[in-house]
Amino acid sequence: MTTQQAARNNAEWCDLMCRAHGRPGVFGERAWTNAHRTPVLYPDAVTLSPEARAEDVLPYIDLGPDASVKDSFATLDLTGAGFRVLFEAQWIHREPRPAPADLRARTGTPLEWEVARDVREWERACFPMWPEGGLFLPSVLDEAVLLCARIDGEIACGSVLNASEEVVGVSNVFASACDIDAAWAGTLALAADLFPGQALVGYEGADELAAPLAFGFTTTGPLRVWIR
Repeated sequence: MTTQQAARNNAEWCDLMCRAHGRPGVFGERAWTNAHRTPVLYPDAVTLSPEARAEDVLPYIDLGPDASVKDSFATLDLTGAGFRVLFEAQWIHREPRPAPADLRARTGTPLEWEVARDVREWERACFPMWPEGGLFLPSVLDEAVLLCARIDGEIACGSVLNASEEVVGVSNVFASACDIDAAWAGTLALAADLFPGQALVGYEGADELAAPLAFGFTTTGPLRVWIR
């Protein structure tokens, strides 16, 4: 069930972001789908079961240019509907365990971690290429936790935690002014404090897997994101 738990958690995160923009999706037995075009970086559908088929997804989304589907089990073939694979990744899972030791001695970085309250400031640090912002809206804080760490008062790294019924999702881990290992270490430490005893899930591409694997995550299966 681990991959299905991760897929469901990720779909709930996608739905939260869509609801913040006034575009809620629909949860079905095999897929979460959204008939409205979703915010940038977020898919129009997420499969929830390895039994999902194209007919569980395509009739329920906007099939215009840039439509995207998160194929959570890498089982779909959407080429016949005009899609191509945008990227592939691996689901990751970490059983509850003590938080990692502080990395300050290893990185030489004095980080001060906190739960972010200013969505705009957090977004500027996470997505400096989009100074206009507007992807993360304040209502996201009602159901998810944005974490950040500061160096000399400025956000240096951060992440997102979203809890579902069975697991806690970790996403958007970034490091703009420190080591990515420090970003993961602090995220896991705060996750252990905020959600004690909860397993963590997420996904990462091949180029980003090293850090979470070093902190006790394991891979549980592949996923693909298709785009039209």
